[in-house]
Amino acid sequence: MTIITVNTPTGRLSQERRRTLAETLTDAVLVPEVGQFAPPARVGFQVHFVEREPDMMAIGGRLLADIGPDADVMVIDVAVMDADWRQEVRTAVIERILAAMADACGLPQPSPTWWVNFRVIDEGSWGSSGGALSVLSLLDSGVFTEEKVKAIRAALGA
Repeated sequence: MTIITVNTPTGRLSQERRRTLAETLTDAVLVPEVGQFAPPARVGFQVHFVEREPDMMAIGGRLLADIGPDADVMVIDVAVMDADWRQEVRTAVIERILAAMADACGLPQPSPTWWVNFRVIDEGSWGSSGGALSVLSLLDSGVFTEEKVKAIRAALGA
């Protein structure tokens, strides 16, 4: 289970850009998480787009409404199940997310005012289908590479 929440000023992302990002942000996390491109794993990913009025966001101590239309602020929050999230994997996810955002927005590079928060939810702290979930129950699903299965088991001491 992975939840990606994209917080932007109202109107920053068109429906077409959100449609593109729904797929590209999913894959930006999915590939490093399972070790390969695995479309069946997409069902475990959600992307939420949250828009805020310019007077409900600030940067540098000033409301976006006071800065003007050139203020391009975004926060992308990524919440993942505890697994193999070594620093190099986290770095790859953050770089892939920022690249997907820039590509979808037609920019050559991400803005320095776009921030990504990467959060790992402790084992046993996800809930769905009437109970707590574990990434360990997903390892035999066939979407993880053998290397990722070993890395996850080692990371969780299982």
